[in-house]
Amino acid sequence: MNERILCALAGALTLTGTAASSGAPAKTIAVNQFPKEAQLVERVLVPVPSEVFAVLDKLGKPNWPDVLRPQKGLATPAGGKEQISLLLGVVIAEGFIAVEAENGEEVKNIGNSVRSLAKAIGVEKAVSRRANSIVEYAEKRRWAEVRKELDLALTDVRQAMMELNSESLAQLVSLGGWLRGTEALSTVVGKSFSKDGAELLHQPVLVEHFHVQLQSLPEKTRKEGVISKILSGLHSIRPLMGTEDGASISEKDVREIGKICAELVASVNAKTK
Repeated sequence: MNERILCALAGALTLTGTAASSGAPAKTIAVNQFPKEAQLVERVLVPVPSEVFAVLDKLGKPNWPDVLRPQKGLATPAGGKEQISLLLGVVIAEGFIAVEAENGEEVKNIGNSVRSLAKAIGVEKAVSRRANSIVEYAEKRRWAEVRKELDLALTDVRQAMMELNSESLAQLVSLGGWLRGTEALSTVVGKSFSKDGAELLHQPVLVEHFHVQLQSLPEKTRKEGVISKILSGLHSIRPLMGTEDGASISEKDVREIGKICAELVASVNAKTK
């Protein structure tokens, strides 16, 4: 597979604390020129979220408070380890959005939720210090430091899972973050549609990457509950995100991508009976 530049608003594995760029709106989005901080994940190149935020700001300052979905208290573990891992990714993605919205109370809630969910899958030790720092910096409204700690929390969780031979769960954390991040990105692009903004959703290779990861799970896991729903959702999203030769994404496609991701995020958040 050729290396492709792809965007994952919150599911990326790295994050820098750079401030959003200012100035005149960009005429085009140079998706193939993201900085060296972007990481290659199984030959899928993922740019840092802060660079995506900067591009979106050039297209017109997003109303991040409207995009944010405030938590109703502490996020509590639900379902098995697969669903909890997905939920952890969703919560961390919400943290990135909360930072953009400069909502300190929500960031503190998210920091505590990260600790709770990490404990449920046996990696609390890896993120406890990060969670404390997230809360501390949010109280001081030191957003650059919050971004850095969120990033490091994600990295630490993945590393801890790798050490526990739980690579599949680490991938699910990234997938959960990608789903919430793509939902948020679709919302921002949909509110002020442009072809340049829609180009940020051109991610067919990344969708395929996650699909392959889910297919590698045990058959029973694939066919039950939230994993089955996400597999079906990815199948529906894939043609909407354009082809590898760069086919454009329509305003209708953007709305549909956002709708599907919102439904999948709701499934991740759902309490099991």
